[in-house]
Amino acid sequence: MAGDTLELTPAEMVHGGQTLARQGKRAIFTPYTIPGERFLAQLTDDRGRYAFAENLRVLAPSAQRVTPRCPHFGPGQCGGCHFQHIDYAAQPGYKRDVVIDQLRRIGGFSDPPVRPTIASPDAWAYRYHATFQVDEAGNLCFVGTDNTTLIPIDECHILRPELRDLLAELNFEDVQGLTRVRVQVGSAGDLMLVLSTADDEAPELEVTMPVSVNLLLSDNEPVNLIGASTVSYTVRGRSFRVTAGGFFRANPPQAEALVGLGLEALELRGEETVLDLYAGVGLFTAFLAERAALVTSVESYPPAVTDADVNLADLDNVDLIEGSVEDVLPELEGPYDAAVLDPPRAGMDGAALDALVALGPRALVYVSCEPSTLARDAKRLAAHGYRLLAVTPVDMFPQTYHIECVAHFAR
Repeated sequence: MAGDTLELTPAEMVHGGQTLARQGKRAIFTPYTIPGERFLAQLTDDRGRYAFAENLRVLAPSAQRVTPRCPHFGPGQCGGCHFQHIDYAAQPGYKRDVVIDQLRRIGGFSDPPVRPTIASPDAWAYRYHATFQVDEAGNLCFVGTDNTTLIPIDECHILRPELRDLLAELNFEDVQGLTRVRVQVGSAGDLMLVLSTADDEAPELEVTMPVSVNLLLSDNEPVNLIGASTVSYTVRGRSFRVTAGGFFRANPPQAEALVGLGLEALELRGEETVLDLYAGVGLFTAFLAERAALVTSVESYPPAVTDADVNLADLDNVDLIEGSVEDVLPELEGPYDAAVLDPPRAGMDGAALDALVALGPRALVYVSCEPSTLARDAKRLAAHGYRLLAVTPVDMFPQTYHIECVAHFAR
């Protein structure tokens, strides 16, 4: 029962960054621990067949255990990182294990073809943007491990050095109505702040640094206040403009890995018609269009479509469509030879997936940021006759349990 203490030696890492230990038929999940090490645990929530625990003391540490860099890491602290206690050399392997487990349990694949994880070239200082909540005192905060408490952050070791320097200069103590602050740096070092306020009014703000400032309204419409309204990222030699509020991968070097895996899987020969769904500012579209006859690119966020129009201006074989994938797919006329889909964490809507299948692509590349919904959608695709040929995890977010994957399907 809750409050009981016991010694545990977990056997595996599971989705969500916790280890799994078994006591008879009961599964016990504990964060901030490592498979194979022995620790004294206290049950915090006992639900019978499974329970949650906290690590009171490590009794026999894993050889992979290291000292966390950040003072905000740990139980009751910042919820942004989950693996700072694990040597980075071991993290990609645990993430691969989680992908395999999700494809087995949720997807029903007995022997999923999961390749080794592509590790990030930088285990620290890799994030080119991050969004902070602002508390009543004007502190920049991340949400805590309880998913509710705001934890003031005065240092963050996964941010790029330019952003850490920017954070050190920011002071919002006297700024009224500020709710969120996004700090962002482009590939060339261009800095941007994207602010959100409770009433959509621009805050009174004095800026003494070379940084652009934009206001993001509650309907996600950006308003330029100071400097530029965009930042740019370079991937595989191409520059991609991103308007304030738009989406781009937080770890651009790993975005190159995603693109490379997608192109390798599709093996385009210049004659194909290709769909790019949830296309954003045109990251995948750009490289697909260099290798295909026609690319139809679908994106719902208007500023991203505007950015894509600029980013793809040198390509005359791209059809940009503004609208949700769910609305656009049923209106398209096939067949298409291939498709790339890069949905949000929730995965692909069931009706949209059915509409995609009806367009007849022989090959699919599914870029996922959530292994559980990838497994669910892989099961749906298998029911439509697609074979799962390969899944490659890509570690976009070292020190966290988050993992991206590129999955290749064919029929």
